[in-house]
Amino acid sequence: MTKLHHPFGWLSPNAQKNGFVLLLISTLAVMASLQLLGGPLVTEAAPAGIVSFEFAGDLATAREMVASWGPEGQIYAGLNLGLDYLFLALYPSAIGLGCVLVAQRLPEKIKFFGVMLAWGQLAAGFLDAVENFALIQVLLETELPVWPVVAWWCAAPKFLLVIAGLVYFLLGGGTMIFMKVRRFRSGQAL
Repeated sequence: MTKLHHPFGWLSPNAQKNGFVLLLISTLAVMASLQLLGGPLVTEAAPAGIVSFEFAGDLATAREMVASWGPEGQIYAGLNLGLDYLFLALYPSAIGLGCVLVAQRLPEKIKFFGVMLAWGQLAAGFLDAVENFALIQVLLETELPVWPVVAWWCAAPKFLLVIAGLVYFLLGGGTMIFMKVRRFRSGQAL
């Protein structure tokens, strides 16, 4: 079977493992910061905070959310979106590299999905960047009704790609652990 090329092929296997650990720790740290910044954004108009804003879908709904945050909340939203640009450089790489590491240890039939999902995470990062730009336009009181629509159409596939990558990583990783435990119990070498 032909070798599948993934976005992290330029890294040695050891660098891939070390890079994954570093990316995972960095991703979790930035995610925790985003959660803190996002706390004031949870309102009746935006029950899921910034995620509600991502899926507002139209200018009237988006403006209602922004108004519900007040001036201080709008600053938090801006900081959240700004920090999300760092986050979108981290999480796609962490999830994508996780998919690659898992794929390398799974049967050929399943490897393809891991490699494709690794590339898909880079697409998710791009979609997230466009989505953030669109949401910043709304925060800056744009008159163009297209920006909440752009944000919605970027957020939906982004979340699908991220969820698919996480499911592959978790199920594939769980399968690898299960196979190791089974070999260990049967007396085979790990």
